[in-house]
Amino acid sequence: MTITVITGANKGLGYETARRLIEQGHTVYAGARDSARGEQAAAQLGARPLLIDVTDPASVHAAAEAVRAESGHVDLLVNNAGITGRPTTAAEPEAELMRRIYDTNVFGPVQTIHAFLPLLSRPGATVVNVSSGLGSLAIAADPALRASVPGWAPFPAYASSKAALNMLTVLYAQTFSHLAFRAVDPGYTATDLNGHRGIRTVEAGAQTIVEVALGERAAGTLFAGADGDLPW
Repeated sequence: MTITVITGANKGLGYETARRLIEQGHTVYAGARDSARGEQAAAQLGARPLLIDVTDPASVHAAAEAVRAESGHVDLLVNNAGITGRPTTAAEPEAELMRRIYDTNVFGPVQTIHAFLPLLSRPGATVVNVSSGLGSLAIAADPALRASVPGWAPFPAYASSKAALNMLTVLYAQTFSHLAFRAVDPGYTATDLNGHRGIRTVEAGAQTIVEVALGERAAGTLFAGADGDLPW
């Protein structure tokens, strides 16, 4: 039995990723910070509800303990929960906004990974961090590459949080060699995060996450984009 935990799984990319993996035979814990919405989504999916607020250490550790008590291990952890905050430019000193976004997009995955590490003990266990092309230093520094990325916008809080997540993915992969760590960019997907302005469907965006989660892309530490590997 493949045990999968997905944060932010009550809607959008997390929900569709959960649905796809359940179709593949996974037992999915659909994580949500709101218990009512989480239970409703889990019932629709045929998943197990998991109350988890990635910004709350106590909630994260309680979620890990609940999975340990019920299943004993985790084969796949998908850190999907994330926020964008309001659009700003680098000219605006929005430190408080950045703290809030980092709390979810960076510190959230850090807390979740460390809480679930004892459960990710089986050979082939995988951690997938849902990132963004906006966090690519290579793209940000190259006008030609920026022009090729749909939805590119210099949102410093969100973009830098994803850049930090990319670096953490590399460092965790180097540190925990028994695990497969991967970061994935699902592309500019129409979700609540962007007011459904994205040009990709949720189904297409989730397909990229699922391919990486199932190891259908190249092995090793991987930064995969919706249209192939990206420069990071």
